[in-house]
This record gives sequence, structure tokens and C-alpha cells, in this order.
Amino acid sequence: MTKPLTLSSIPTEFVEADDWGKMTTLFLGAAAGSEKLYANIDKVQPGAKSVKYHSHSLQEEFFFILAGTGTLRLNGEEYHVTKGSFVAKPAGKNIAHQFINTGTDVLEILDVGMKVEGDVAYYPDEDVYYIRGKKAFKGTDSLEDWDSEPNR
Repeated sequence: MTKPLTLSSIPTEFVEADDWGKMTTLFLGAAAGSEKLYANIDKVQPGAKSVKYHSHSLQEEFFFILAGTGTLRLNGEEYHVTKGSFVAKPAGKNIAHQFINTGTDVLEILDVGMKVEGDVAYYPDEDVYYIRGKKAFKGTDSLEDWDSEPNR
């Protein structure tokens, strides 16, 4: 356990921005010393995506919109989300999900979930399976240069 932090005092090693200026993530849980639970704030710029559309084999997640507006792609459907919207994605249901900022302000999403060893992410738009930190596969072929960056 660490001392209480504020959003303005998060050490820089717990803030990650993509190379294109489209997405920033604050790793709140990691900064506070969480081991099994993660809690992030994703800041998605207008026109950008939070992640590539994907599902998890084992990971449970909960999302709460803190600011902005956008579209949630969820299991083949699209939903308009605004400040105060929230949704849970239960573990083991393979529910594909992605947020897209379709508004004009930054879309801020509180993303809370469980860190689960052995979780496999599936990216249906590309038919790719990804074992976190290890390899990506398309069918039975290993993909050496694939990554999960949605705004490249």
C-alpha cells in the first residue's frame, strides 16, 4: 500500500500516452500499489478509439464515463454513451468491446477490472488472438509485428 494520491500527483511512470496524441491512460491502480485489480482512466481524443475492438477469455471489466460523449461498440451493437453512462463486461463471456470518441471533447473513461493470468484477447475485426505479453496469432500463424494499438 502506498500513500493516497491525487490525479495531479500520479508519478509519470504511471501515465502512458500514445505516439499520435490520441490516447492517454492514467494507471491509478498500479500507482496506488494494486496487485489483482486495475483501475485506469483512459482519455480518448475526438475521433480516436480507446482500444481495438476485442473480447477477453477471462477478464472482467467495468467502465464508467467520466466526461465527454462517444460510441460503445459492444458485442456487435453500438450504443451512445455520455458522462454518467456505465457498463460491466462479465468474465468469461467473450463480449467484444471498444469505445470511440465521436464527440468534440475528450472522452474520459474509468476502466476497472481484474488482472487475470492466462487471459486471451480476441480481436474479431482482424481475427487475431493475443496472449498478453507473449504472442499474437491469426489462425495457427504467429504474428511477429502485430500490436494492439488502435490509433496507428
